Amino acid sequence: MAMMWLAGVLCVAALVAAGCSSEKDTKAPPGGAGQTTGQRPAPATQPGGANPVVVIETSMGTIKAELWADKAPLTVANFLRYTDEGHYDGLIFHRVMKNFMIQGGGFTPAMSQRPTHEPIKNEARPELRNDRGTLAMARTSVVDSATSQFYINHKDNPGLNQTSRTPDGFGYCVFGRVTEGMDVVDKIAAVATRTLPNGMADVPVDVVQIVKVRRAQ
Repeated sequence: MAMMWLAGVLCVAALVAAGCSSEKDTKAPPGGAGQTTGQRPAPATQPGGANPVVVIETSMGTIKAELWADKAPLTVANFLRYTDEGHYDGLIFHRVMKNFMIQGGGFTPAMSQRPTHEPIKNEARPELRNDRGTLAMARTSVVDSATSQFYINHKDNPGLNQTSRTPDGFGYCVFGRVTEGMDVVDKIAAVATRTLPNGMADVPVDVVQIVKVRRAQ
């Protein structure tokens, strides 16, 4: 079982996070790599040229987000592929850290992982910043390892931004921003968490489910 963290490498059962600066030392970055299907990512398609909007229905409320296909086209195409396939439906936010981020898109309520497509190229750039309310892809310490897991920044997290094109400084790709429902993100970020016997930390005591992710009409 492998999982994705933000900004570093930490192997605790299913979590991977990498060592970093003080920001990253206290908040292990969202990481995670799932079992892959071996299929290639679908090509990016953006009908009409407008950025797509998705609705993330959770057990604690609804979040709406604009996906920046104009800034991170491969990443958005990847997220929409999982969305259209129903991959996210019924999964959970499995890692929640107040004043850091909430992470989901990989685990079921029983803490098993769904198979994923193969990893995608990391489109992180310095101008795509991990600010409060932005969506970004979780990954392992390998730069190009993101699959389905994503996170929503609960606050500005400059330690997760790209500072160089090196493995240590490559950063985490931001690909959208919450446009409605930050109050829901705040509620999720405030839930009580625990560490599981297998070492997975920051897991909500009560399941926070991703009921469904869909494109907005």
